[in-house]
Amino acid sequence: MVRVPGGRPRRDRHAVVSTPQESTPFAALRGQLQEAAATFAGGPDALEGILLGLVDDVDRAVREPLEIFPVCHHSPASATAMARRLREKQPKVVYLELCEDMAPLLTELRNCRLPVAVQAFAGDVDGFPAEWAPLSVVAPITEASAEYQAIAYALDTPGVELVLVDRSSDHVFQWDSRGEQAGEAAAEGAVPAAETGTEPGLHGEAVGVEIGDLRPRFAELEEHLLRHGKVRHWSEWWHQYVEVPLGDSAGDHAADHDTYRQVMFLIGSLFRRLAPGDGARVRVDEDRERYMWTRMREHLSATGTDPADCLYVCGAFHAASRVAEFGLGGTDTFTISPRSATAWQYGLIPSSHAAIEAQFGLAAGSVSIASTEWAKSLKRTRVQPYRLAGQAGAKSSARKASAKKAPAKQPPRKSATASPPESDDAADRLSGFLRRPPVLDGLDEAELLSWSVDIVRAARRNGYLASTADAIAVFETSILLAGMRDRAKPTPYDFQDAAVTCIEKDAVPGRRDVRRLVEIMMGGDRIGQVGYEALPPLARDVHDRLEPLGLKLQQRGVQRALLDMVSRPELQACSDVLWMLRRLLPHGAARPIMGERRLGERSIQESWDLAIGTHQRALIELGYEGVSIEQVLEQRLRRDAYGPQATTATVLAAVEDATLYLRSRRLADELGTHALKVLATERSVDGAPEVLRRVRALLAYYRTSEPVLPSWVEAFVKTGYAHYCTLLPTAFQDEEATVGQVAAMLGFLFSMESLALSLGCDRAQLDLAVAQSHPDDPSKTALLWAARVQLGTLSRAELRARCDALLDNPLVVPAYPRYLSGFVHALEPVPGLADVVVEAVSNAFGRLPDAVLLPWLPLLITTLRSGAGELAPLLIREAGRIFPGRLVELDAWVPPWRAAPALPAARRTEAEEPGRRGAALLTAHPGACDAVAELLGCAGEWARPEDTAGPGPSGARLLAAHPATCDAVAGLIGCDGEWATKATPTTIGAVLTARHPDAAAAWESLLARA
Repeated sequence: MVRVPGGRPRRDRHAVVSTPQESTPFAALRGQLQEAAATFAGGPDALEGILLGLVDDVDRAVREPLEIFPVCHHSPASATAMARRLREKQPKVVYLELCEDMAPLLTELRNCRLPVAVQAFAGDVDGFPAEWAPLSVVAPITEASAEYQAIAYALDTPGVELVLVDRSSDHVFQWDSRGEQAGEAAAEGAVPAAETGTEPGLHGEAVGVEIGDLRPRFAELEEHLLRHGKVRHWSEWWHQYVEVPLGDSAGDHAADHDTYRQVMFLIGSLFRRLAPGDGARVRVDEDRERYMWTRMREHLSATGTDPADCLYVCGAFHAASRVAEFGLGGTDTFTISPRSATAWQYGLIPSSHAAIEAQFGLAAGSVSIASTEWAKSLKRTRVQPYRLAGQAGAKSSARKASAKKAPAKQPPRKSATASPPESDDAADRLSGFLRRPPVLDGLDEAELLSWSVDIVRAARRNGYLASTADAIAVFETSILLAGMRDRAKPTPYDFQDAAVTCIEKDAVPGRRDVRRLVEIMMGGDRIGQVGYEALPPLARDVHDRLEPLGLKLQQRGVQRALLDMVSRPELQACSDVLWMLRRLLPHGAARPIMGERRLGERSIQESWDLAIGTHQRALIELGYEGVSIEQVLEQRLRRDAYGPQATTATVLAAVEDATLYLRSRRLADELGTHALKVLATERSVDGAPEVLRRVRALLAYYRTSEPVLPSWVEAFVKTGYAHYCTLLPTAFQDEEATVGQVAAMLGFLFSMESLALSLGCDRAQLDLAVAQSHPDDPSKTALLWAARVQLGTLSRAELRARCDALLDNPLVVPAYPRYLSGFVHALEPVPGLADVVVEAVSNAFGRLPDAVLLPWLPLLITTLRSGAGELAPLLIREAGRIFPGRLVELDAWVPPWRAAPALPAARRTEAEEPGRRGAALLTAHPGACDAVAELLGCAGEWARPEDTAGPGPSGARLLAAHPATCDAVAGLIGCDGEWATKATPTTIGAVLTARHPDAAAAWESLLARA
């Protein structure tokens, strides 16, 4: 196991156990619980210790001079209580349980539409195991959360300081226990995406950090609460038995605040004391509490702020802490370890209700229901929430009202001392809350009726056969289910169950079922958006460069972009950006519909489907890697090429992408030179097909676009020729090397042979490699025969004879499809054997009996499909060329390999065909020659046939009529003589011999000297 440096400090972590104090305001409650424990347990035991410990935890948290505000994540009751308390107290300093290194990003929340997540990201790790990379921590923030109310108040109120006191993102992984116990997350409520069973989507595999995770860690306790509460999951129990009582409390505001605090302290203490003995998680929780209290004491000491003017917002689980460092009077023995050397990047990414539910194990739709309840709570309680000025997605009227009314409603800050209040804050509100019967909230028939009508309308739009009767049934069933579950008012969960029962029948007619329709009706899966100003420089640069398209790229969904580079040349730059985004972003972010980009090719018109707004998180995370997409692409190409798992094919792919997208000759030459080193170290042929394909493409591109080949290409061909010649005999005998890989090796050797030989390679290397190959596999044997045909050591006739011998041997017939597979693969290095392969297949169908052919046919089809699917079109084209095109011609058709060879045509003599047909044609139709003669300015008459008749050819008669040419040739070769007068020459040689009898000897001597 790799030990993380700078981890948690090891020290004694004894819990602080407070002693009962009869003078405390909770003395009466303590006595009642002690009597109850004695009654139920029959005497002092563990139950008494637990019950009294709960009261001690509440008493200790209430009496702390620094006011602690316990919260639960995504809780409307916590958010409402937080907004009310902030307006009453007006604290000067707000301490918030959130990673301290995320503070600079909070000001950018005003440029976003919630929900969003604050993210810390590290692609390269230093000080952590390499297999952990990349590291990512996210903290989702919704409007219906107490942490957002605290952030909005602190950022928009002058003179208020917001201090994040939780451990840094680096410490999240320093304290991570995944090395000791797989699947255990280090953060409170931090559940890795892979453990939830669902894909969080917008958060990826980041570790989630929540503020106030309140859920029983004791499985039996949670099961007991769900069973007796008559609910299905924890979110529904919390809504029914915590949210509703706390949210509907009425009366004096101060009393409501005290009651809320004490109830949350009690719940946090209960879940903490009943948690199982998970040592790793308990240590992390305690270290987080030590970390936060240490940071708060340091800040108070450095600034001199009065604790009475501060507010500490944390999860209820941590509010009931029992560590020695708890409180302003706690010990200062905790030492915060330094951060590692890992470079962290920070940004905001879009989040959604579904992503939050999936990552933190909440029930589907619970965050959406909480958002709806938050809006209803604001209307009922008339609490004015805090919203950041200029917050995207907020109603303008609400922002204006908040700006106008907020200053008038803010009372002056109260002065206080460090000593705890004696009456109000420390009063026992918990006893009254526990003894009070549940408030029976009257049935809101108008709201329930509206829900029933809306769900029926939504169901009909989605294909359900719902009617008004179904709306009435949903209404009545909701009331019935609430009564069965001891509720006076149906909750959204009761309504959801009633709608499923009454509307959804046997099947779902559309994409959404009724349960999903209810979630959408209650608010749906709200998806956040990061504003332009809050985007990293790379994302803003992408939006600026794509602005000529005239599209709203921040909107979610698919948008069509049409690019005509002929009429608008400036769109060529947009096309370059889109092709790089297609290479860098996930599938679907930028998808080309029309147009393509290959080496040496450029489209003049393109059509794209863009969903950049949907994949905003991926675009933002690109900004963590560089300031431009060109820089990020170059870094990724280098990472792929120089990675430990890089192969020759991977490096060549990086060379192709560098040329295709970046048009960088420098980077392509550098990566190409590196490909030589990788090729020289490879001892397998796994990537031979990919290497062959990419080398051919690069070679064709450089031959057409460059005056000379790059030096690395020539070196690669030369090195590859020797490399594959060396590996060829081993590959033929290696059982793990497939026939396709060996065929690719031969394809490289044969197709690059001319270039390799011109660069100084020796053909004898290939001859020796083929001669030393002795395969046992039938497909490789056929491939070897094809290679020998290409080299000339095996003739086509001998190859046909070997194929016939295979068909004649009944022991080899079952393996004949494998031989055919080898022949089909041989079309890659030796495409000229296509006719022989067609002949081999045809002979098999023509000669084998049905008893052998029918069981053998499926094996042949599966073998060709699995092993030679890419080469089948070449085989089919060759068969189409050989076989007749019409059915009627098939009976009389004779295969070319069975047809008798045609005899060479006899050559006709001059006597059998006097004259030349061309001369006769010109004589019969002299018009064309007359026109050409007139065009050239020549005058003359046609010779009569009797003037040209004679035994010799026309050329001999021409020389006899004009002897100057022969005289010049005779003078050139040193001959002298006169024309014969009696002999009639029949050939040109005869004319020359007749004119100069010694010409023949002169020609022979001239040729001898030459």
